[in-house]
Amino acid sequence: MSDDKKRDPALTQDVEVGTAADVEAVMKKYDRESNVRIWEGKPAILIRWLSVLFSVYSIYVTLFSTALPEVRLTIFLGMILILGYLNYPIKKGVTRVNYIPWYDVVLMAAGALPFFYFAMNAQDIIKLATRVTRDPVMVAIAIISVLALMELCRRCVGIPILCVVGALLVYTFSTVRFGKVVYDLYYTTTGVMNTPINVCAKYIVVFIIFGAFLERTGISNFFIDLANSLCGSSAGGPAKVAVISSALCGMVSGSSVGNTVTTGSVTIPMMKKCGYKPEFAGAVEAAASTGGQIMPPIMGAAAFLMAEYMGVPYAQVALKAILPAVLYFAGIYIAVHLEAQKLGLQGIPKEQLPRLGVLIKKIYLLAPLIVLVALVSTNTFTMQFSASVAIFIAIGVGLINRDDRITPRKIVDALEAGGKGTITVAVACAMAGLVAGCITSTGLASKLITAIVAVSQGKAIIALFLTMLCCIVLGMGVPTTANYCIMAATCAPILIAPEIGINLVCAHFFVFYFGIVADITPPVALAAYAGSAIAKAPPMKTALNATRLAIAAFIVPYILAFNPAMVFINTNAVQVVQICITSLLGIFGIASALNGYLYSRINPLFRGLLIIGGLCMMDPGAMTDIVGLVLVIGITVYQYLTSKNKKAAQI
Repeated sequence: MSDDKKRDPALTQDVEVGTAADVEAVMKKYDRESNVRIWEGKPAILIRWLSVLFSVYSIYVTLFSTALPEVRLTIFLGMILILGYLNYPIKKGVTRVNYIPWYDVVLMAAGALPFFYFAMNAQDIIKLATRVTRDPVMVAIAIISVLALMELCRRCVGIPILCVVGALLVYTFSTVRFGKVVYDLYYTTTGVMNTPINVCAKYIVVFIIFGAFLERTGISNFFIDLANSLCGSSAGGPAKVAVISSALCGMVSGSSVGNTVTTGSVTIPMMKKCGYKPEFAGAVEAAASTGGQIMPPIMGAAAFLMAEYMGVPYAQVALKAILPAVLYFAGIYIAVHLEAQKLGLQGIPKEQLPRLGVLIKKIYLLAPLIVLVALVSTNTFTMQFSASVAIFIAIGVGLINRDDRITPRKIVDALEAGGKGTITVAVACAMAGLVAGCITSTGLASKLITAIVAVSQGKAIIALFLTMLCCIVLGMGVPTTANYCIMAATCAPILIAPEIGINLVCAHFFVFYFGIVADITPPVALAAYAGSAIAKAPPMKTALNATRLAIAAFIVPYILAFNPAMVFINTNAVQVVQICITSLLGIFGIASALNGYLYSRINPLFRGLLIIGGLCMMDPGAMTDIVGLVLVIGITVYQYLTSKNKKAAQI
């Protein structure tokens, strides 16, 4: 039979695909980061160079500055406020070109100038200690700056975090002396300048800039072509391409939404042409792009932050993240394969795919990533130094890439994108600092732990469930790195408390994963909405499909919370191999049950048994493994034999 006869007719048909304008419209409706002012001409050039200078300054400071934190962080926050108000209008849908209202100029100045004043007089202010709040002017500028930050948060991050911050501030001011609250939250490093914003200014900003440079080397196209070459010709190949390429691209992009738009513009049309339903195509891309944030070794820069927060070497964080990430993408890959089998879909003809031999010649594009991981893993160089070196390696790689050569304009574009990309992360981190500061000032941490223990009656599963809900709500619309900072400051300490008893590493992985899946969990599933805009599919259907595809992300955190062996804690090599095999078989059983197809359609009873068997096998333990193995293997063999007999009978 010729290749033309084997080819799925859908592959040769035109499909309706959302345009860039469609995606922009959806993002402006749901994503606050997409609602920016419109600048043209000289104002655009001015703001562009302000962003560039901010990026250059941030790299310089993180590498060479020996200034006090009160100096570094106040200057950083002052610059963030200026860039933030220049980019984000007061409400959605503002389309007036080259316009910023007078009240935004006032807010920008009133918020930023106190931070710069603090930086210039840091030594004197520190010496005054709590006496600084005896001056009404110093109290007023502190309050105005914090309010300006909160308003910027509303504009570019969203309201959920703001509600939490507002409630905590009201509680703090009602229980602690007014002057002490102002001093703690503004004039010390236990409030706005707490660990989250320090980590942001020290590490995150450099990794955001690195990601911007990496995107301009052409590595995204390389990842897509590589995925096409490896599995594009298999059944339902385009969806598998989406899974692999999005995992690789999302690893370094640091943005579920951004990765969905970037790779989805290529993969979603391919999936629709192959024969997948629009809502399924959009969901595959959204789920895979979101999962890129948990993909080691980079994990959207979160791996480096987790190392800092947990006090664990970076190499160990990346190692512990491998199995959960493999299970996540294995679940999606199995689901798209079964969907292809169920629909009888074919892949892309091999002659239309990139040749692996040609792609191997571009393997040098991975050099920045390899250098970054190698430098950080040695524990000799700091993370910010390693990221800075990787930026220069990325520029060098871009210079020798003939197909997508980096130019001075692209270097400026990367610096501009890095500066703008830092705004939302920094603002969210500042809010996380306020949350942590309020909890510290009021001693609320112990009260929260007591309350959660009381509600959960000391049962860890209930405490984990409540934490999951909190993570998903707080993670709505928040960038990956900032998301983790917030979760690490608010939720992880509750799980680590002796009353709950979750392992430190497991607690941080738990809150990180559930913060990430907020991007595909209704009702605010930004990555799914972006995928739906490209696929021309209903947003909520796309989000529900994405949630189903990403089921591993909802199961694995619970399992590793109760059994740290899944992240290779208190285990040996033999147990690691056993855990990997049984966990993969478990996710196969769950994915098959949710899809409802395995060689043939699965009846409801068997679907339920497959879910039970899959869960048993994902829980590391001899007895659960045996039960799971019997159920999953037994039903798989039964489905295969039944399907084979039906085909034989038809012949």
